[in-house]
Amino acid sequence: MLRKIRLALAVLFFALVTLLFLDFTGTLHVWFGWMAKIQFLPAVLALNVGVVAFLVVLTLVLGRVYCSVICPLGVFQDIISWINSRRKKKKFRFSYSPAKSWLRYGVLVVFLIALIAGIGSLVALLAPYSSYGRIANNLFAPIYQWGNNLLAYFAERADSYAFYETTVWIKSLPTFIIALLTFIIIAVLAWRNGRTYCNTICPVGTILGFLSRFALFRPAIDSSKCKDCSLCARQCKAACIDFKNHQIDYSRCVACMDCLDVCKHDALHFESYLKKAAPAQEQGGESRRAFFAVGAMLATTAALKAQEKTVDGGLAMIEEKKIPKRATPIAPPGAFSLRNFVQHCTACQLCVSVCPNEVLRPFTSLLEPEMSYERGYCRPECVKCSEVCPTGAIKPITVADKSAIQIGHAVWIKENCIPLRDGQSCNNCARHCPTAAIQMVPSDPSNPDSLKIPVVNEEKCIGCGACENLCPARPFSALYVEGHENHRMI
Repeated sequence: MLRKIRLALAVLFFALVTLLFLDFTGTLHVWFGWMAKIQFLPAVLALNVGVVAFLVVLTLVLGRVYCSVICPLGVFQDIISWINSRRKKKKFRFSYSPAKSWLRYGVLVVFLIALIAGIGSLVALLAPYSSYGRIANNLFAPIYQWGNNLLAYFAERADSYAFYETTVWIKSLPTFIIALLTFIIIAVLAWRNGRTYCNTICPVGTILGFLSRFALFRPAIDSSKCKDCSLCARQCKAACIDFKNHQIDYSRCVACMDCLDVCKHDALHFESYLKKAAPAQEQGGESRRAFFAVGAMLATTAALKAQEKTVDGGLAMIEEKKIPKRATPIAPPGAFSLRNFVQHCTACQLCVSVCPNEVLRPFTSLLEPEMSYERGYCRPECVKCSEVCPTGAIKPITVADKSAIQIGHAVWIKENCIPLRDGQSCNNCARHCPTAAIQMVPSDPSNPDSLKIPVVNEEKCIGCGACENLCPARPFSALYVEGHENHRMI
């Protein structure tokens, strides 16, 4: 019964957390956004004391159930391992192996140093929730969106608008490669040996493993009943049951309850260690816990790019816009400062997946998102990224707040401006500026009838990127937004 309850909860959590990354409408976040906020590292970075305390108490009472129920990367490994078991029709394929303490402690030290030093990219590479977020956003989301577009195609022909098409595109090729490599590494490890990643690399697993050594309830082997049949050890995907010595390494046990179901001699029970008759000794030599592995990132890829035709009146291809060189990256409204954003962001890409304007994408250090306006601009009425961020890298803000937050300012590039370059009248930037920060003035001050050019009022500009995105100049806009390291209210 315990195993069935654990499986039901694990499937529920995994499905809903995955849908948070796939749901491009942002609807599910209203109901299930809390599932992202109870992930361990996001809760720590957000200084969410209540969630962290809950996870600590949960581990001290029931062991590492977080790893087998709440963590999407942990459940993902279980799914891969289960598929392999079904394919081979070989249920008992694991075996006990001693803990690789040097690796776990080494990775933990590296992770903590990176966290303290603010090396966000390395932290993001090692964090389990962030790793799964990149996998879901870069590998699963395109498949989900293609399926949505197929439904929209048929619905339109049935005069129904229950579905609408969305653009499928690769937001960052380097991040796509990292997500693909992470997927391959974790899938191979899970396919061959179950929870190897959790118990040798994952920093969250190492921290919770240290706490789970003192868990009140945990699996225990009754030495008087055990027949040394090894079924429990061969079923243990964490490779933590030493059946010969009747010992369980509780620091690696993820409380999956699989061993309880296979014991034919009633020698395994999930019970309080305070009252068990034959205490299950902990793996000798294991006195503490550490975490996280330096991931191998090489480059092998092939990326599918969503093909979009942009044409002018159906006659000529419109040249795609190129990304300008910004001296300072643009952090989204609610980040308050670039420093705060980088320090708290785990690069899970939840904000990227819900951005309806295709403004947020992974750029900085290949992982953390930043804003760019080639495909859209940051509309004043949209605050979805601030609603879904689980770490506090983007604080919740209102629509009224957003209209007054200056995240950057527009810069005019004279050589690219159409009135001066092509001799044609244009006022697209001024017409679409939501804060009226752009005014059109005569290009020749002595001639009021001369073609007009834009002048930017930096005090009123909020850096939304409407001017940069809607400027008809190609490949570089005549206006681009320069980010501010510290945001301010105007």
